[in-house]
Amino acid sequence: MKSQGLDFSDWVWEMVGGQPIQNEIRKGVPVPATTPLGETMSKELKRKGFKFVGPVIVYAWMQAAGIVNDHAEDCFRRGFCARIRRKV
Repeated sequence: MKSQGLDFSDWVWEMVGGQPIQNEIRKGVPVPATTPLGETMSKELKRKGFKFVGPVIVYAWMQAAGIVNDHAEDCFRRGFCARIRRKV
């Protein structure tokens, strides 16, 4: 993406408005495997030439990177992850 004049980090955070998404997952409710945002980001990455970036993989990466907080409301990690912010 650098060759296209884009910084990957800036591009990703721009897609989520600069702040992590705090989903409200209730105990016993399955966490989604993907979302419309995961699908959109997957399509854009493929359009930019990336491979192996299907919507499920992209959404799992978003969760792992702290872009999406899908910890259940009663999970001990939810509060910590909710306080994570992008370092500018």
